[in-house]
Amino acid sequence: MYGMLFSIKSFVNRISPVDLKDGFSSFKTSKYKCNLYETPSGLKFIMNTDLNVGNIREILHRLYYTVYVEYVVKNPLCKLGQPIKSDLFKTKLDEFVRELPIFPLRAS
Repeated sequence: MYGMLFSIKSFVNRISPVDLKDGFSSFKTSKYKCNLYETPSGLKFIMNTDLNVGNIREILHRLYYTVYVEYVVKNPLCKLGQPIKSDLFKTKLDEFVRELPIFPLRAS
């Protein structure tokens, strides 16, 4: 996934006729939309959504500071740059995504 996003981001930045102050944020296929939020430090948050979902840059930014910062950065047991193994982080991430208005509620 990283290589594909890096290539697309690099290509878009080279051919864009306008200055992309917010940078590359998404692309669509025939089946899904892949959304990207990159922090100033280079950390990337990616979320696949339905095609009809609009810009979710603010949602991904909120995910960064309400879930990642709170449950990974401030957790002394989590080592930055390593896979996240915190069950609390996984639980909070799941809660965050399920509460989003773009999350489809399906009958089980």
